[in-house]
Amino acid sequence: MTVTADDAKKPKLSALSALMAFFKPKPLLMLALGYASGMPFLLVNDTLSAWLRVEGLSLQVIGFFVLVTFSYTLKFMWAPLLDRLNVPWLNGKLGHRRAWMLVLQAAVALGLLGIAACDPKVSLGQMAAFAALTAFFGASQDIVMDAWRIESVEPEMQGIMTAAYQWGYRVAMMVSGAVPLILSSRIGWPLAYATMALMMAIGWIAVLLAPRGPAHNPRPIHYEGLPVRPVLEWAEWIVRGLIILFAALMMGSGLTANADLMNGLLGHLGLSPDAQAAFKAAFTAKATGPFLQIPFTLVGLGLMLGACLPLPWPTRPGAYFKGAFIEPLADFFRRYKDWAGFIFALICLYRISEFTLSIMNPFYVDLGFSLDVVGEMRKGFGVLMLVVGVGIAGWLIARFGVRNSLVIGAIAGPFSHVGFMWLAAAGHSLPIFAAALAMDNIAASIAGTSLIAYMSTLVSPQYTAPQYAIFSSFYAILGKLVASQSGRIVEGAAKSADAGGISSIFKGLMGHLHADSYVTASAKLGVTPAAMGAGYFAFFAYTIGIGFIAIAMSFWLYFRRVEGSEVKV
Repeated sequence: MTVTADDAKKPKLSALSALMAFFKPKPLLMLALGYASGMPFLLVNDTLSAWLRVEGLSLQVIGFFVLVTFSYTLKFMWAPLLDRLNVPWLNGKLGHRRAWMLVLQAAVALGLLGIAACDPKVSLGQMAAFAALTAFFGASQDIVMDAWRIESVEPEMQGIMTAAYQWGYRVAMMVSGAVPLILSSRIGWPLAYATMALMMAIGWIAVLLAPRGPAHNPRPIHYEGLPVRPVLEWAEWIVRGLIILFAALMMGSGLTANADLMNGLLGHLGLSPDAQAAFKAAFTAKATGPFLQIPFTLVGLGLMLGACLPLPWPTRPGAYFKGAFIEPLADFFRRYKDWAGFIFALICLYRISEFTLSIMNPFYVDLGFSLDVVGEMRKGFGVLMLVVGVGIAGWLIARFGVRNSLVIGAIAGPFSHVGFMWLAAAGHSLPIFAAALAMDNIAASIAGTSLIAYMSTLVSPQYTAPQYAIFSSFYAILGKLVASQSGRIVEGAAKSADAGGISSIFKGLMGHLHADSYVTASAKLGVTPAAMGAGYFAFFAYTIGIGFIAIAMSFWLYFRRVEGSEVKV
């Protein structure tokens, strides 16, 4: 939904109108749709891991299941297909977006029932297949749901719709993360998962109640003048598909730091067990892993994009890939011209400060908090603060506009980490833990919701689904790569603090550490507790520092009018 000049001239909502907008029918329906969107993610990840661990499976096997969620990162690859394919019969009754939502929600429910029907001790492979299918259907559901959200309301309502979606998503995360654990002790894991499948009915009801939305007319793909060569075309389709699968394997291995699937492929190609073990050790080691994981991710991404390019000579598969995959990206660059690269970079960098916080659970444990306390704080109080932040963000966007909210989020996100610097210096303190968690979760929700609303304004009506899928897939990739270095930064800064390096200036702030703070972690690393605290303090200062990139870019975007079809809002 590209924002036009007429849209920009519309007055922003008043404070009361912005608040009351949450209670309109479409945001309420978006709340239920967001719930349906959030339901499958944990059920194929954390919650399923708990089931597998209870059944006695190893952590190595459980870690393999992390790869099934990679569908959420790769969804931009099949978004153009969903955008162009119609659901027979249902498309005429419900419209393109609602038809696909209903079908994919039913597919998610069937996938969960498939997981429920499996015994991990007997049919682990089948369970993994059902988990992968469920994640695929869940990611696909997000594609059409985002498109419906963007297309169904005017630009000034995007913040409200995004907030409603995020609320529903968070509620689903709480339900899917807690309810199956509670039910499993009473009725068993299979019935617990069957219950979760039944709860997908909330999404079905919302789809049937939702308005049809505007007519969906994707741009046609032109095959005029291209010769039909069935054998060569099938060969080209197969080669492109194999390249995409291999590229996805490389990206998945790099982003999850998991070498098992790649080793499996290399084993089939004749690599010896000893060589596979050496590769896995190098790929997962702290010292050498990042130097393999980052290139694997980038090369995989390059191969994936390369597989979508047309050949030097015209072919029908090449025309399809160009029209379905390349053209949506080219359209974005045509419309925003010289600003396109800047905007795309901002999307990739906007939340990088938040994504670096990949070591928070170890941080809390190092402070001396028990796992029960950490779980209660993050899953209970922390989620509540996320919900509060989403509401604030929705109100800010409706009241002050997307561009103002984007700047607010860019500032609030990194500077909320001051709370973690306070906690790092104070040590084991539950009140400061709560304050730091509240600051970060509220700020992260404001930043995340503002970014989603901004990305929603960038898409073209002809390419809503594929363009938004590209933005929502790519905005986290760089952050995940940078996050892989977080542990090394903390440990390096801690050792530097004891050796008199630059981080030693923070040791003086650790004079009032609680006695339980950093005891085990510092002993394991061979540094003093004060140095360990200084290491964490320096790390959180670093996360604020890298956030200045997004702050500067957001201000530059705010003060500069973008030439093209997009204007300041």
